[in-house]
Amino acid sequence: MSLETVKSTARKAAFARRKAAFEAAGPGQAAILSEFLAGHRGVPVSGFMPINSEINPLPAMAEAAAYGPVGVPVIRGKGRPLVFSQWEPDGALVEGPFKAMVPAVERLMVPEIVIVPLVAFDRQGGRLGYGGGFYDRTLEGLRSRGSVLAVGFAFGAQEADDLPLEPTDQPLDLVITETNVIEVAPR
Repeated sequence: MSLETVKSTARKAAFARRKAAFEAAGPGQAAILSEFLAGHRGVPVSGFMPINSEINPLPAMAEAAAYGPVGVPVIRGKGRPLVFSQWEPDGALVEGPFKAMVPAVERLMVPEIVIVPLVAFDRQGGRLGYGGGFYDRTLEGLRSRGSVLAVGFAFGAQEADDLPLEPTDQPLDLVITETNVIEVAPR
């Protein structure tokens, strides 16, 4: 079985687990993320605008924006790394690629903490994304220029074993779920 077939199968199962967790989720999904970001006040952070059944980081992002810059990812094109545009809780948004909302007025920023959406994760920092490689290219570039903390944000139900990973996959430094912080074990 090819790696792409294995990844496709893993994504399908992970999407089903995420959808079930999303449908069962109550309020306060971002409480632990908020607590984590409170310990990093003023540090430039990038969150994400949730789509479909992704866990919602917006309350934590809004709290962080009171103390420092918060950005969201902007896709520039296939095969390119993301850029980050500064986001304000009540700022005007427009639809970007893949139907994710982005600030109507672009003000680029460079995050030191990147909150990463995902389809599945493991306890060694592995992450299965949507398959475009955007976060892998972006994290590789940010890490080549200095320190950046990659924080996966997901429902606990998105945890998986034996993720089909590639050498180009950038690891997460930790994972925050709706119930806890998972310190990753090195591979």
